[in-house]
Parts: sequence; C-alpha cells; structure tokens
Amino acid sequence: QVQLVESGGGSVQAGGSLRLSCQVFGYTYRRYCMGWFRQAPGKEREGVAVIDSEGFKIYADSVKGRFTISQDNGQNLLYLQMNSLKPEDTAMYYCVAGGGAYYCPPLSRRFEYNYWGQGTQVTVSS
Repeated sequence: QVQLVESGGGSVQAGGSLRLSCQVFGYTYRRYCMGWFRQAPGKEREGVAVIDSEGFKIYADSVKGRFTISQDNGQNLLYLQMNSLKPEDTAMYYCVAGGGAYYCPPLSRRFEYNYWGQGTQVTVSS
C-alpha cells in the first residue's frame, strides 16, 4: 500500500517562503518519479514540479526560478521549497508518484501519476 503524506503548508504573505515535505510509505522510494501538483479553487489540478530517481527535474513555467524540488532518498522524503510566493500560488498542494524510476510523465499528464497524497493547503495573501 503506497501512502504519501504531505506537511508544511500554511499561510504567508506575498514574497514569503514555505517548504513542503512529503513522506513516502509502502515502497522503495526510487521506484517512481515523484512530484507536486496543485489545485486552486475552481481550477483543474496542474503539475508544479517532478523529479526522477536520478535527480532529473521538470518545472512548470509559472514556478521556474522560484520553486525547487528535491529529495532525500535515504529518508523517503520529497521537498518543495517555494520562494517569492505570489497570491496566484494559493492552492491545495499534492504529493504524487507515478511513471518510473527514470521516467517522469509530462506535467500535463496528471492521470499518469497513480498515487496522490491528501494535500496540504498553501495560502498566499497580497
């Protein structure tokens, strides 16, 4: 049973920073591509960033230069460092796993990410 548990969300003012964490349970961490998606009210879920087991990363254009995805394979942990936050970053953020150890599906193919956490809320005020 694969389980993804997010933490680290909260409320912050525009320009601030947050770091999200995802603890992975139930499988060897390096079996899948890992990443983060988000969903704002009234909008579809969108990919934010993903990383494969060798550290290859894909970022959405909207977060490039502001967000950094990283992982601690030994601890089965995934992180998302979010800097220079904007009100439009307000959303529920989900930890995801899918694809393969050396393959990350494009961010537009959210249905190829088979495992999802419950989400952690990020709210950015102006």
